[in-house]
Amino acid sequence: MTESDPPAPLRRLLTRPVLRSALLVALVVGSLLNVINQGDALWSEVPVDWLKLALTFCVPFFVSLYGSYSALRMSGKNSS
Repeated sequence: MTESDPPAPLRRLLTRPVLRSALLVALVVGSLLNVINQGDALWSEVPVDWLKLALTFCVPFFVSLYGSYSALRMSGKNSS
């Protein structure tokens, strides 16, 4: 491992299973939050705030990634 390589938890974080899990969380939680926050705009004449709609999916995605990163980092400390 060179000095420019990311730490092991970060490398494991950017794997397909972890990213797929974070995307699934973002899809489910983001959809529910969008229905709650912008339901009137989605089913009526009120304009949709597209920035809020996109950010509502980003927040659970990054929260899920952070949770995975924290778990991977802690498991690395416990195995030492």
